[in-house]
Amino acid sequence: MSILQMKQAPLRMDANNKRDVRSQFAALCYRVHKDETQIMLVTSRERGRWIIPKGWPVEGATPAQAAATEAYEEAGVEGKLFNVCLGIYSYTKVMSDTDDLPCVVSVFPIKVKKVHDTYPEADERKRKWFSQKKATARVREPELRKIIKHFDPNFLRG
Repeated sequence: MSILQMKQAPLRMDANNKRDVRSQFAALCYRVHKDETQIMLVTSRERGRWIIPKGWPVEGATPAQAAATEAYEEAGVEGKLFNVCLGIYSYTKVMSDTDDLPCVVSVFPIKVKKVHDTYPEADERKRKWFSQKKATARVREPELRKIIKHFDPNFLRG
């Protein structure tokens, strides 16, 4: 059984201490256009930084399924979801009403097949396709830069 054929188990949510490191799941939304891999980035709500769609775990969903949900809600895209984690990056989520939260984010690839004109967060974010090189330069988190820079969609054909 290859790594791409392995099944992910749905998550069960347990109560966290408010200072614990939090897990999030993100989607690396990509397409291959004229032999060039392109990555879709979205802007963050508060600061307008370029990021990839990400969000909190969802009870009963796999990490990859949670990432796909975020891809639709934040970027308006759907496609072929791969149950393989490309890597993990960390950041601190700035909270306005409580302590900032340290987060670790697992990244799952989605080969985009459909881009919707309307989607839940269309009025809150911009979205844009970038070449891999430009996407790498646009994101701030060093570990995410490495994930994007070294992403090879040919690995997923497995």
